[in-house]
Amino acid sequence: MNKQELPQELIEYITDNQIEQAELARVIAEHKERYNIRNNDTIYSAEITGNIRFTANSSADFPAVGDWVRFTKMDESSAIILEVLPRFSVLQRQAVGKHAEVQLIAANVDVAFIVQAVGHDFNLNRLERYLSVCFAGKIKPIIIISKTDLADEIVLKQMLQEIATRQSSCTVISLSNQSKKGLDSLEQVLEPYKTYCFLGSSGVGKSTIINHLLGVQQQEVKKISESTSKGRHTTSHRELFVLKNNSIVIDTPGMRELGITHLSNALENTFDNIAELATQCKFNDCSHMNETGCAIISAVESGELSEDSYQNYLKLKREQAHFSSTVYEKRQRAKDFGKMVKSILQEKKQSK
Repeated sequence: MNKQELPQELIEYITDNQIEQAELARVIAEHKERYNIRNNDTIYSAEITGNIRFTANSSADFPAVGDWVRFTKMDESSAIILEVLPRFSVLQRQAVGKHAEVQLIAANVDVAFIVQAVGHDFNLNRLERYLSVCFAGKIKPIIIISKTDLADEIVLKQMLQEIATRQSSCTVISLSNQSKKGLDSLEQVLEPYKTYCFLGSSGVGKSTIINHLLGVQQQEVKKISESTSKGRHTTSHRELFVLKNNSIVIDTPGMRELGITHLSNALENTFDNIAELATQCKFNDCSHMNETGCAIISAVESGELSEDSYQNYLKLKREQAHFSSTVYEKRQRAKDFGKMVKSILQEKKQSK
C-alpha cells in the first residue's frame, strides 16, 4: 500500500502496533456484509471474520466505505478482513427505524461536500443539520449549490446571501451541472490522497458532479420527478472512487432522513454565532428558552439573530438530548439485565 494514501494517524497506529508488514486495503464498496476492498490496483471481494461479527456491539463496528482494514488473501480475487483499523473521522446518522442506534455512512473522510440544488431542495435548516453531522464526525464541510442554471442571477445571489448570513464561516461553491460553470472551482479544491464525500438529497446532482470528476458516465443519473419535485434514488449504495489526480471521492445514496446522534461540540461549531452569544447569558446553565438575561433571546428580539436559525438550533438541541437519553436508557437496561442474569446464576450455584 502506498504510504502517501495513509493518513498520519494511521501511519502512527501501524508503527506503534508493529504491523508495517501487514496487508492493508481500503473498503471501496459495501453490499450486506460483503465488501470490495482495494489494495493498490487490485480489488478483492471480502468477508469479515467471525470474531469481528460476534464482538461487534453495533453495526458501527462493522467495516464501512472509507475504512482501512488489515486483510489476508484467499485467492486472486477474494480475501478475509481481519481487522478494521482506527477511524480518524466518521460520518454517521441515527439508524432509520432502529431505537438509539447509529448508522455509519462513511469513514476517514477529510471533507464533505453538502450539495443542495437551486429550486426544490434548497433549505437552510436542512443545511445546518448536515453541517452538524459533519462537525460531529470531525469532517470539514463545504457547501455546493448545484443546478444554478435553473435560477437567474438575482435569485442565486439572494440564496448565497442567506447562507452567508447564517453560516458565514463555510466555503460555498456554486455550479451548473449543464454549463459546467463553477466545476473548475470544485476541482481546485481536490487534493491528492485526500478523501471527499458527497452528501445531499436524491436528485441534487451528486452523481452528475462525480461523473464529471471521473470523466466517465460511472454513476447512473435520473431526472427529478416533475410531479413531486423529489429526486429519484440514483445511487443505491455507498461507493469510493479514485480520481486521476489521486484524490478520492465517496458517493452516498440520497438521504431524506438525517437524524443527528451524539454531537459533542457540533452544535457550537454549526451555530458559532449562537455559541458566542451564549457566553454573554446571565446564567451559566441558561437553556436559552425563557430565562431573564438570555443573550440569545435578546438577539432574536432585536433582529441581530435570525428567528429561523434560533428555532432550528433548539430543534437540533432537543433531538441531541433525546438521542443521548435513549442511548443511556438502552445501556442501563442492558446493564440491569446483565446483573439479573448474574444473580440468577449465583443463586443456582449456591443451591447445588
